[in-house]
Amino acid sequence: MKPLSPFHLAIPVDNLAACRTFYRDILELEEGRSSDHWVDFNFFGHQLVIHYKEKQSLENPIENSVDGKEVPVPHFGVVLDMETFREFSEKLKKKNIKFIIEPYIRFEGKTGEQATMFFKDPSGNALEFKAFKDRSQLFAK
Repeated sequence: MKPLSPFHLAIPVDNLAACRTFYRDILELEEGRSSDHWVDFNFFGHQLVIHYKEKQSLENPIENSVDGKEVPVPHFGVVLDMETFREFSEKLKKKNIKFIIEPYIRFEGKTGEQATMFFKDPSGNALEFKAFKDRSQLFAK
């Protein structure tokens, strides 16, 4: 299997300063290039770009029921190793992140068992971070 290539993801934010602080100081991501209307971040080896865009209506958010929890759609994040997930989730708890779904083990004892957590950035973009008990089951059925 080839090594994974970094992805590039650009997302809209309605408050560039608040989101810049969130990604840099709360999530502790390294900041890269920027302008007065966008900022690049090193998102666990991937390129995340926040772009200023005026507030959009999120009156009817979409949710999908997964393992008895209402998962926000769309969302994005990174698959971490279990140790990094635990350390990262503990840091976020200490920083009083308001979780949509608190860190927990999903599909416990089943194929694809994973730790997961969901929260939003200051502009309402939903993020999911997860870690598989057995990473080889990332795409298992």
